[in-house]
Amino acid sequence: MAEQEEQPIAGRSLTGQAVALARLLHHECTSLLRLYTERETFLSSYTPDGKRLVSPSPESEEPSMEEQVQLLHSALRQCLGLLHHVIQKEEEEWGKLEDEYESMRKSVRARLEHLLYSTKGLVETDGTNLEVTPDNQCNEETDGSGGVFGFKLWTYRVLLELIHWSDHAAKTLHVLHTEREGAEEA
Repeated sequence: MAEQEEQPIAGRSLTGQAVALARLLHHECTSLLRLYTERETFLSSYTPDGKRLVSPSPESEEPSMEEQVQLLHSALRQCLGLLHHVIQKEEEEWGKLEDEYESMRKSVRARLEHLLYSTKGLVETDGTNLEVTPDNQCNEETDGSGGVFGFKLWTYRVLLELIHWSDHAAKTLHVLHTEREGAEEA
């Protein structure tokens, strides 16, 4: 019975489940960006500067797979903090909207939180303690000096970060899964 609690999806290992979750999150993040750019049409011609908002730095030049997953976990926490900030600022500016964008945003937040718990469970040991709460270190670009327009550009960049890191999560977790399970099931 305890084995069923650890593996709620029959036939899937914990790493396989994490890979599937990361892939689903990536798909939903892409959908969220599409919904946002449909609402904010001026963004169709905007290209951000390419500088990452989230960039965890490894402690060694060639981190082990477990260290890579810990770095990924840190990046996902930062993404969750950014997403929480976006949600808070959007609700302050426009109130709660009941539309497809807000519904998808809630789904992305819940899925990202779930992925944080999954990555924590995969690599946490007695020597490491991984947090699953949002990392709320926000960038200076949200200080309001850019006004509503600046905030919309910053939100767009946050959504691009979510896409980047959810894709990175799927790839990293797939490698971890392959190493641990020796299978290509995910």
